Amino acid sequence: MDIASLIGLILAVGLIFASIALGKAPMTAFIDIPSLLIVLGGASAAALICFPISSMLRTPVIALKVLVNKSEDRLALIKQIVELAETARRDGLLALETKVPEIENPLVRTGIQMAVDGSSPEVVEEVLRTEVESIATRHREGKNIMDQLGRFAPAYGMIGTLMGLIMMLQDMSDPSGIGAGMAVALITTLYGAIVANVFFSPAAQKLGLISRNEMISFEIAIRGVMAIQSGESPRAIGQKLRTFLPPKQRETE
Repeated sequence: MDIASLIGLILAVGLIFASIALGKAPMTAFIDIPSLLIVLGGASAAALICFPISSMLRTPVIALKVLVNKSEDRLALIKQIVELAETARRDGLLALETKVPEIENPLVRTGIQMAVDGSSPEVVEEVLRTEVESIATRHREGKNIMDQLGRFAPAYGMIGTLMGLIMMLQDMSDPSGIGAGMAVALITTLYGAIVANVFFSPAAQKLGLISRNEMISFEIAIRGVMAIQSGESPRAIGQKLRTFLPPKQRETE
């Protein structure tokens, strides 16, 4: 569970409801189902034009990843790579075959298995980087979906407001109802701003951060596998890979 995202979401929603509760207008004044349909339905429909339906069907899973994501322990990953390097240096590269099932990182596992099978370093690196690029492409698409939803929601909020104003101006016979009609028209803009700035846009930014962090772990894995295959010393591998860590996390030999 991503505690920061959960706290931020609760605070954002809580502050909005607290502001409404402390105001003079009743809570029911901020509820309008047609306005919500215009914002969510319109933004989703516009996103369907931009992306394949298969990608849009994954939107709930993509959004859930903002709250439920596991940050990989890079220090533990580096330690495991160093241990594999020690085994390879002591007993030979083929000795790693028995270690493959114990490797948790899928990229390291694939790379070590290919190295044990006798694949050339060039082929191993090409396969691993192709896999990383495929993952990065999926990550970019998920982030782009959230980005576009964040852009479309305020636009459809404005569209709903304009529709409400047009309908209100069609009937000016009762001046006392103009204020209420104006309030209802503006709700759509409010919904668009809330949905975009509380959910979609922050989610897109968090997905980008998660992707960048995963790319660093992938780079550690690839460089570690290539160093093991080339026969570098475990100490040199550890020192090289620790440069990816913040200074406070780096261990001194």
